[in-house]
Amino acid sequence: MRRWLRDNVGGLPGTFWYLWTGMLITRAGGFVVLFLSLYLTAERGASPSLAGLLIGAYGVGGAAGSLLSGVLTDRWGRRRTLITAYLAMVATMVALAFTTPLPAIGALVGLLGLVQSMPGPALIAAMVDVVPEADRPRAFNLEYWALNLGTAIASLLAGQLAEASYTALFLVDAASTAAALALVVWRVPETFTASRTPSAAGGGFRRVARDRHFLAFTGLTLLFAVVVTQAPTIMPIAMAQDGLGPSAYGRVMALGALLIIVGQLFVPRLIGGHRKHRVLALAAVLAGLGYGALAFADHLWFYLVAAVAWNVGQMLAAPPNAQINAELAPPALRGRYQSVFYLTFPAAAFIAPAAGGFALEHLGDPHWVIAGGLGLVAAGLHLLAGPGRERHVAALRARPEPDIVRS
Repeated sequence: MRRWLRDNVGGLPGTFWYLWTGMLITRAGGFVVLFLSLYLTAERGASPSLAGLLIGAYGVGGAAGSLLSGVLTDRWGRRRTLITAYLAMVATMVALAFTTPLPAIGALVGLLGLVQSMPGPALIAAMVDVVPEADRPRAFNLEYWALNLGTAIASLLAGQLAEASYTALFLVDAASTAAALALVVWRVPETFTASRTPSAAGGGFRRVARDRHFLAFTGLTLLFAVVVTQAPTIMPIAMAQDGLGPSAYGRVMALGALLIIVGQLFVPRLIGGHRKHRVLALAAVLAGLGYGALAFADHLWFYLVAAVAWNVGQMLAAPPNAQINAELAPPALRGRYQSVFYLTFPAAAFIAPAAGGFALEHLGDPHWVIAGGLGLVAAGLHLLAGPGRERHVAALRARPEPDIVRS
């Protein structure tokens, strides 16, 4: 057991663990996004289509926030970007707790998407700064594990909070973000160095836009994200139509997170030695089959069984996704590359509820067949794009890389 723990968590820099802990805290208290669709429909009387559009504002704001974070991460530094984002997140969630008109809620949801998307690029860029390349697969696996450990905690607590008070849901989320902010202020140094300026790599976002291997990889990640974003956006509405309440939805989400908590630390050894694009293709197939099966779901047990398939897919996809992103990004442009990659998540947060809410309302169960088909399409495209990307990465590794700070 000691050897297994050492192989999985040993030897990583202290700064990584403080960043990891802050991420865990914010995810454990991240109740709002999980139950936003139920809040809008059950508490504020929005229809499924209107709720989907309002939640879509979260995705629109997230796209802007991701790009803004990329610029600030490369210019201001990782630490200042994190502090600014966490402060804005606290203020926005407190405002949402006491706002009732739907137009105002929609505006605040868009702002929440903006500020909640900002920490991601800065956190990952800082982790890449301080973790040696050989240790990054373990670090990224632990990062994904922390996200899902936090999700398990949030899912179990949020279902009970939502049934008691949606106001408490927003305020506890704000408090957890304030705790992460305090940790960053207290213990996280700046990992950004003056030698790593955008001009050193040439072109800023223009450089990113010319990287066809990175853009193709990001597009495939978007397809996968649209599929798996069904769970926090559209699935709670479908479960409510089947007569299942918030606590049942919380159990489905908690099961997925529990699977990842128990099994994620075994994933690096499981997929080690396998080519990344093949692992990603298998992950997309599992996600597609899991969500496609919901076309036949009408009981809690069916949702739980389907959740096993798509969560195993997400477990397999997380480490190679993060590794490929780190491999393709020049050190001077890590913030911008991370921000463009992170656009996939707010984009999916817009596409999944906006299109999914309409499809669920007007098509019903065939919506899930479409979602599952997207996963299978993503799998085939990963198999086509992977070999060329691997040759490109090999060429990048042959070039010298500037020294980076490790703390």
